Amino acid sequence: METIYNPAIRAVILYFTLLILARIMGRKMISQMTFFDFVVGITIGSVAASSTLGPYSTSLGAGIAVLVVLTTLVVLIGYLHIKSFRFRKLVDSEAVVVIERGQIVDKNLKRERFTIQELTALLRQKNIFNLSDVEFALLEHDGKLSVLPKSNKQPLKPIDMNISTPYQGLMKDVVIDGIIMKENLEDALLTESDLMKKLQFYGFENVRDVFYAGVDSAGNLYVSKRNDQQETDGKYGIE
Repeated sequence: METIYNPAIRAVILYFTLLILARIMGRKMISQMTFFDFVVGITIGSVAASSTLGPYSTSLGAGIAVLVVLTTLVVLIGYLHIKSFRFRKLVDSEAVVVIERGQIVDKNLKRERFTIQELTALLRQKNIFNLSDVEFALLEHDGKLSVLPKSNKQPLKPIDMNISTPYQGLMKDVVIDGIIMKENLEDALLTESDLMKKLQFYGFENVRDVFYAGVDSAGNLYVSKRNDQQETDGKYGIE
């Protein structure tokens, strides 16, 4: 039992330690992972696994100390990343132009060890299936591709036709799983009485029957009812 009990206790301690340290490091490490972040992430995973499943002689305190040091480095690097342009350029490098004025920059592709097949695959992810539709394409420091289509291939926007559009902000969640979000409701300048009148217009007499309701910037209400019935296999043609 000791071989199960000891790693389980270590796992619980390391889980909450990593949870706290991840909040300190911030969400940028996940959403915009750089090479440094990648190395740190692998190291943190290795240290956590070693501290959890390693021999009893492996100190849990030593593992936590290493994690704290790595977190401190991440925070410090992030601070220098903001304060110093030279440091940011050194760590992240610059975006690389791989298509310029409709022409593939082959020397930049070779320098980044990128093939034409990999480039066209990334373009397809941007819904571009023809290289001749691209004016500029840049390979960002996080490995993602930014694309500027040629002007005659860009979608038509209201501003192109001098059409004015009303302001559209974020939808405010006012009901989630049958529970009224009072703070959001106040922010939308609505009372619970106003909300119930709107819900009754959609045929809801009890807010518990509502799975989700949101109010947009124009005051329109979107409502989705709660459905407790289990979906039958293949109902929507998706297995």
